[in-house]
Amino acid sequence: MLLTSYQLGTLTLPNRLVMAPMTRSRAVDGKPTAETATYYAQRATAGLIVTEGVQPTAASQSGPFTPGLHDDEQVAAWRVVTDAVHANGGRIFAQLMHGGRIGHVEVAGHQPAGPSAIAAGTEVFTPTGMKPAPVPRAFTTAEVADQVTAFAQAARNAVEAGFDGVELHGANGYLIQQFLSSSANQRTDGYGGSVAGRIRFAAEAVGAVADAIGRERVGIRLSPGGQIQGIVEEDVPVLYGELLKALPDIAYIHVMATTDDEVLLGLRKAWPTAFVLNPGGQIGPDESTREQGERWLANGADLISYGRAYLGNPDLVERFRLGLPLVAADRDTWFGAGGGYVDYPSYQH
Repeated sequence: MLLTSYQLGTLTLPNRLVMAPMTRSRAVDGKPTAETATYYAQRATAGLIVTEGVQPTAASQSGPFTPGLHDDEQVAAWRVVTDAVHANGGRIFAQLMHGGRIGHVEVAGHQPAGPSAIAAGTEVFTPTGMKPAPVPRAFTTAEVADQVTAFAQAARNAVEAGFDGVELHGANGYLIQQFLSSSANQRTDGYGGSVAGRIRFAAEAVGAVADAIGRERVGIRLSPGGQIQGIVEEDVPVLYGELLKALPDIAYIHVMATTDDEVLLGLRKAWPTAFVLNPGGQIGPDESTREQGERWLANGADLISYGRAYLGNPDLVERFRLGLPLVAADRDTWFGAGGGYVDYPSYQH
């Protein structure tokens, strides 16, 4: 089933493989490079590519050497990337990623901000190495609305840059999940406290983006129950069940396997449009397999996303098709400039 086509909104995907978003930390002055265009174009046989996280505002940057989509130069630089992917027959969404409390003054030039003034209790990437995550400044209620507006404007910029759509990053401990989390969000206004309060920011951000560029061009990534970067979520089935009810019928939800199968299957049943499943769960050393993907398709998923497997295998679709061995990417080259980016070849028969 992985190699069968799928209709995602107005896009006809030639297969059910999604290249998952992966930070590569290779942007220059907040812009993707010519190598970025090569990297994504090499992987254009994926049914859908979702880019690395792209900050919607300068202030939302979470780590060094990541790209943005908030000024004209960035839009122009991304146009080179989307043109290259489309020239190779691919489809590509931009992942909009607001770091929230995950950030550092050395990265964005200011104290990061989040739902509450509560540090993540982990370390964050900075230009001078890993450092403790700082205590963030809490957004005012008016500033929360500003972040919703920023997501919508970044989505418009993405369409101008030639992207086929956008995915909001609601997983892995970044801003949207911070609002969902009972540990990161201890607000007493309408964006905290109850489940209805904690899902409100996610629902408003997705709704604003859908209004800006059309529901069929929007997805959101979620990691229900995921505990990365100091996140704690209470009563995951209820929290995410209510979130799905509050979301408009966008193109897809992209769910990481960060909770048990029963909860994931419940979310699948509750969601009316495409369900993308990432079987890899939290970030770890191993690539997901074709067998894992086929199992989840048999259990109701529509598309399967692969991250690490795409690093060393730009021709992952063909390797799955022909049963060819996969190349394990060198972890030391995951982030930063240098090799391990565009120098993994397709399989040589």
